[in-house]
Amino acid sequence: MKNGFIGGIILAACSTQAFALNILVVNDDGLTSNVKALYDELRANGHDVAVSLPCSPQSGRGGAIVMYSTSVITADNDRQVATENGCHNGAAPLGAPAAGQFTKAGYNNGDWNYVHGTPVMATAYGLDVVAYKRWGKVPDLVLSGPNEGQNVGKVVVHSGTIGNVQYSAGKGIPSIALSADSNTVDDKTLNNANSVVVAKQVVVLLKELQNKAGQGALLPKGLALNVNFPKNLSAATPFTFSKIGSYDLYNFKFKLSKDGKGSYQYGLGYELASNPPTAAQATDESVVVQNKIAVTAMQVAYEHRPAAQQWLKIRLKNLFR
Repeated sequence: MKNGFIGGIILAACSTQAFALNILVVNDDGLTSNVKALYDELRANGHDVAVSLPCSPQSGRGGAIVMYSTSVITADNDRQVATENGCHNGAAPLGAPAAGQFTKAGYNNGDWNYVHGTPVMATAYGLDVVAYKRWGKVPDLVLSGPNEGQNVGKVVVHSGTIGNVQYSAGKGIPSIALSADSNTVDDKTLNNANSVVVAKQVVVLLKELQNKAGQGALLPKGLALNVNFPKNLSAATPFTFSKIGSYDLYNFKFKLSKDGKGSYQYGLGYELASNPPTAAQATDESVVVQNKIAVTAMQVAYEHRPAAQQWLKIRLKNLFR
């Protein structure tokens, strides 16, 4: 009886260890309540977590590969850094190395890293520098986000959250983009209660993927996930299959306006969808995310399916040699 009891303990320990992953967490918002809550929840569930974030919020940068500083952090190319006298929420000050470990108290244990560049540059730093220093190899999984706002519909191609997973999944690493509602926006104490709810649901998803994968790959190569959480999220909110689809919540347009002095102001504006979705659009992300957790399979990069490639060969056969 005693031997059986000990054997059970050993088996349980081995099982737990098998499901512990080396996870790199990235985003396009810098240090936020969302990323802090996700880090804490992953650690509480036994995973080894390293974080690599852009120094300042970088929404809408997509797959851009740009460093704003190449030696030490300066405010020359980044108004956000100028406003905060360094990285977002005090992660690192002006004059610190352009990439490195957080100096912020409570975040200087080596787990937290920043790059004064676009989100993809922070992801690259996490994969090529942080991961190899910590694990001697690439991570088992890359989680990008949770973003402070949903990434649904055609806008995903412009998203830094999505750009991160396209970059890491393109290297053959299982990668998942996570986006929450704007009610998770940083409350300056990095302790938004809505962020905690999102983080717990991420772990629910992760456990299900691990249970199905067993000792195999968490996700097949060439496939990444885009996961969007609704505003009124709870532990009872169901996960639902979705696709990027054709229904868009937002219609983005170039915005031209005048300020109080009559000077032109240029930027990006948007309008909310004016027409309801059709029956054929019922599984589109923008529809599903209204009251469920939308989980979408994304292809990596832009290569089309074999049928479309064959169409191109036939259409331009007189040109191709």
